[in-house]
Amino acid sequence: MFQAACMLYVYVETPLHAGSGRGLGGVDLPIQRERVTGYPVVQASSLKGKLRAEAYLWPTYIKKRESYQLELNDEKARVKAAQELGLEAVFGPETDRAELHAGALSPSDARLLLFPVRSLAGVFAWTTSGGALARFLRDAKAAGLSPNWQAPTVTAKDGALVAPDTELKAGQKVVLEEFTFDPTDDPTMTTIGQWLAENALPEGTEYQYWRDHLPRRLVIIHDDAFRDFTQFGTEVTTRTRIDDATKTVVKGMLWTEEALPSDTLLYAPLYATSPRADHSHPITGGAAGVLNAIKGYNLTRVQLGGDETVGRGLVTLRFGEVKNV
Repeated sequence: MFQAACMLYVYVETPLHAGSGRGLGGVDLPIQRERVTGYPVVQASSLKGKLRAEAYLWPTYIKKRESYQLELNDEKARVKAAQELGLEAVFGPETDRAELHAGALSPSDARLLLFPVRSLAGVFAWTTSGGALARFLRDAKAAGLSPNWQAPTVTAKDGALVAPDTELKAGQKVVLEEFTFDPTDDPTMTTIGQWLAENALPEGTEYQYWRDHLPRRLVIIHDDAFRDFTQFGTEVTTRTRIDDATKTVVKGMLWTEEALPSDTLLYAPLYATSPRADHSHPITGGAAGVLNAIKGYNLTRVQLGGDETVGRGLVTLRFGEVKNV
């Protein structure tokens, strides 16, 4: 059973394509989605693979591996360095030695928390729903967190909850895309927005603008409306490949891709057990030490999902406080 946990927040900076393979609908390459809700998601296997890949770019690991390459071949140098720095204890050995032991880290899927939608006032709104917030609170409790708010719900299909000082009102309405909502001022929205700004959005002065505006651009809408925005409000890009000689589209090289828009906020609980490795490693403190080791890799801005060579999938990671569970 898991013994420690922390929350990982993923803030999307450029459109994110975590693909699910070839689609059967109107989009050739759709993104990953939950089967029941239809909400966008980044599957745990994708997230863990990225964390592992980035950890193996840790300068401390690279330096130690290179020092061992003077006396060992490349494979043995990689293994020895990964063992001595605890990377194998955290993530497990590589595939050809995977039977030795499992890694101590167990991330969950990165689930949707805030979804940006165009707004007539305020440029864009961070939308969410009572159901999405309630699920976040459930996951937060499992990760040892206790936010200072409860998840309010919206019962009317055209209703919306906003902060008293919201930037989203156009007259007496909130207009998202082509849909109009009747807003209700709720001081709880300020509390929720401030908590998310302080605990979930990236740190650093370059993100101060977004932390300041989140409480005033946050809106809770009905679960059905939120689902519809997440299904039909993503970015869909048409891509093509041109033949250099004919300057026409190469046969079969015209396709569409779906992506999560910039400024989407995802979250993923990270769970851990004590290391299972029987070799020596520097991780102390059991399961909590595993999560603190991951935080020590200084993983802040990484590339997640596909289309790396065209600048897609740049995200900022923020790790929460490690808690024993």
